[in-house]
Amino acid sequence: MSSSPTPTKLPESGCVLLVDSENERIEYIQSILQFIDYSLEICLDINKLEEQLEALSDSDCTTILVAPGLTEDQIDSIAATTDKFTPRPALIAIVDASGSPARSSTASFLATLELPARYEVLVDILHKAQIFKEQQTSPKVSKRPLELFRSLSGNSRATRQINKMIEQVADTEATVLILGESGTGKEVVARKLHYSSGRRGRPFVPINCGAIPSELLESELFGHEKGSFTGAINSRQGRFEMAEGGTLFLDEIGDMSMPMQVKLLRVLQERSFERVGSNKPIQCDVRIIAATHRDLERSIEENSFREDLYYRLNVFPIEMPPLRERVEDIPVLTNDLISRIETEKRGSVRLTPGAVMALTQYRWPGNVRELANLIERLAILYPYGVVDVKDLPEKFRTGMNSLPRQAMDLPEVQASGDEPETVVTVPRLPSGGLDLKVHLSNLEMTLIRQALDESEGVVAHAAKRLKMRRTTLVEKLRKYGLQRSNEASII
Repeated sequence: MSSSPTPTKLPESGCVLLVDSENERIEYIQSILQFIDYSLEICLDINKLEEQLEALSDSDCTTILVAPGLTEDQIDSIAATTDKFTPRPALIAIVDASGSPARSSTASFLATLELPARYEVLVDILHKAQIFKEQQTSPKVSKRPLELFRSLSGNSRATRQINKMIEQVADTEATVLILGESGTGKEVVARKLHYSSGRRGRPFVPINCGAIPSELLESELFGHEKGSFTGAINSRQGRFEMAEGGTLFLDEIGDMSMPMQVKLLRVLQERSFERVGSNKPIQCDVRIIAATHRDLERSIEENSFREDLYYRLNVFPIEMPPLRERVEDIPVLTNDLISRIETEKRGSVRLTPGAVMALTQYRWPGNVRELANLIERLAILYPYGVVDVKDLPEKFRTGMNSLPRQAMDLPEVQASGDEPETVVTVPRLPSGGLDLKVHLSNLEMTLIRQALDESEGVVAHAAKRLKMRRTTLVEKLRKYGLQRSNEASII
């Protein structure tokens, strides 16, 4: 994956190859691409397409526009030619008044471009083509680290502390108790503990103690002998035997019944157990990691959890902070979750800085699991697309209205001016620090809004006030989800 998975504007230069022979349409497409600083190559003869693509291999040719009216055989030929190249250019079907879009039994079109073109649609298609290429050229990371450690990504103080604690305890035999809300990544921590320990070559066996009825949990944990109860037609290993030499992860330990807590405590103390229906003790060498979303100390007070078991498990506690307390990790987590989708070949998506900024204002009751679900949903709704603030579900946009003003409110301090014996007031860095990138984005968004208001919504006038090109301002409007409806048409 590329180092910056959230493109905010079109490249300074780009190349599109158009397979067409109609002069009027070629001239129109050339004019609109020049408007956004893209170059256009023309392929008049499909038989020479491969030769032209080879000649363009050193330039950034991400897109092939396919004219309407071509036969299915011609489209199949184009698809077969593009399949020879890595990265493969994105195929875009053109549709206009002259005919229906190109169709084929083998070609897979990334999008359809209707003529006359609208700026927003064209830019979105070119972004999709760019992302389509990035996904093919990005270095692939192994699936295992993405699955194991995606909830531990980030640079926040809380995340760094969690990772440091994992490093400290991983290679010991201490029992670890992981606490935290649902969806914060407790199993992710357990797996990383196992993967970082000397037991990593042995099994990691998880079991959800709250999902298994209490009458069956004993058999699940310790196994049973044939005929020990109705339905036990064969002997069966339990999770303790499966995890021999490795790690047993007892998830939602706070939901375990009191009778089972007594039996588990005995196993932890004696390091041996008996299968259901047997009186033969089995020695076990298993590291225990437990997790719960419950307040176990309160459960002890309510007589629903044994105090002696709590202290047996609570040798090394790790408390997972909720996502709302480490929002500075959201950009990194978002990138990692997109990487996972790409690695699993389930498409791709990009979020603008404005959209990521909106996510940092949400409370995240479902924590990292909720963020992962959102990214997957966006990848389905906007395949290879760029998601702005306006594209997010409404509940993720609610915190954006007051954000720019809040982000600009910095404490001030008096400082010496440029002239002798003069004093000026300058912003002071808050004691807790700030995210400079987010602060500058908020400041830019506020100034753009002011320029638009003072220019009565005329983008050309606002761009003049901001001393930038109109096309640059239009891209920034798209980046922050501020574009006006009357700015959609490209010409």
